[in-house]
Amino acid sequence: MELSTVLSFIGVSMLLTLSPGPDNLFVVAQSVSYGRRAGLATALGLCTGITVHTMAAGLGLSAILYQSNLAFQIVKYAGAVYLLYLAWQALREGPLTAKKVDKLSLPALYRRGILMNVLNPKVSLFFLALLPQFVSPHQGSAALQMIELGLIFMAQAILLFSLLALFAGSVGQKLVGKPRVALWINRAKAGIFSFIAIRLALLEK
Repeated sequence: MELSTVLSFIGVSMLLTLSPGPDNLFVVAQSVSYGRRAGLATALGLCTGITVHTMAAGLGLSAILYQSNLAFQIVKYAGAVYLLYLAWQALREGPLTAKKVDKLSLPALYRRGILMNVLNPKVSLFFLALLPQFVSPHQGSAALQMIELGLIFMAQAILLFSLLALFAGSVGQKLVGKPRVALWINRAKAGIFSFIAIRLALLEK
């Protein structure tokens, strides 16, 4: 790929990554609640999910998802149910303490990030629409170019999500151990997850 194409793609990708959306909200919610390490684990999980959508777009699987209404509905409702489950868990959480945060399973949060991303069919359709615009028919395999672009998108997303997680985690650390504040954080987190779930359930192609 030409350097100008790569730079243009990186610019567009950064603007899209920084725009308010479910992934940003998810990283912030986890980081504020559980700290910077948890936010980073969640961010890495979300970005790992991007590789799944990238491969799907490159291999043409995203087109199948777009054409099959049943597959689209199954994926989006599975994602909505999973988010509602996370919202329910957030409401059941008691006040966080430093000890509780230290005991959190980072691999579990990583997997949570992957599921959050993979179970959002909008991401697949987004990549299906975005990546081909930067593919040149004179630069070799279109599928390979799409995979390369997807990896570039993932790299910049890891950087930006990590910075977001570090900032939000620093804010959250100051709130750990304050029961009243923690209670409202849990409620806010449940509200965020529920909001994303509803948006996902109402999503149309």
